[in-house]
Amino acid sequence: MSMFDIKGKTALITGGNRGLGKAISLAFADAGANIVVVSQSGRAEEVVEAAMKKGVRAVSIQYDLSDTSHMKELVDKVNKEAGHIDILVNNAGVQRRAPSVEFSEEDWDLVQAVNTKSVFFLCQAFGKAMLERKQGKIINLASLLSFQGGFTVPAYAASKGAVAQFTKSLANEWASQGVNVNAVAPGYIATDMNEALINDQTRSRQILERIPAGRWGQPEDIAGAVLYLATPAANYVHGEVIVVDGGWMGR
Repeated sequence: MSMFDIKGKTALITGGNRGLGKAISLAFADAGANIVVVSQSGRAEEVVEAAMKKGVRAVSIQYDLSDTSHMKELVDKVNKEAGHIDILVNNAGVQRRAPSVEFSEEDWDLVQAVNTKSVFFLCQAFGKAMLERKQGKIINLASLLSFQGGFTVPAYAASKGAVAQFTKSLANEWASQGVNVNAVAPGYIATDMNEALINDQTRSRQILERIPAGRWGQPEDIAGAVLYLATPAANYVHGEVIVVDGGWMGR
């Protein structure tokens, strides 16, 4: 078997209907994995159709990640419609921007609920079954702001710092039981979430000048790293936060 073979595995991708999640979902489908796309809207027809054309099974499930009180119902529905999950990709996230002196409690709570709380409890919920089978891959989406503070995004920086840290905590507990928990930290990627930065000519120019690769990243750049962590090639990789940023952090 190839070190990079995941044919027949089933991957769940949150926020898998757009942006980074869409690229990740289709990368898994290209590699022969079945996919479960979880999104707030539940509208993932384009991704599901594209995946099925590649000869894999694909389903879309609606779930509001800001509310973890119905997590058991989500797990039961996933298991019913797709069977057990071999690979969990926690990609979904939200962003709110405001000066820290003006940042609202409502926005703070929303960012933490989606970016931190739901990620941890999805790891817990699907990790339990992986531990029982003594195999599984969990990949969380961290950020450059797991390491840096950013500007006017205190809640997002806090949430992504937390994701990086509990990724390591889970790896410490689960590595010996056959479950890999790692994270990918995207740099500046051309997606809807970064539209405000892209449209700010001064800030966009400053960012681009610092990236050694000389360009903003594309969703496919992140999908490749996530896919690697899901394969047998990464069986001895535990608790890592792989930065994919065009060289930004090396400057």
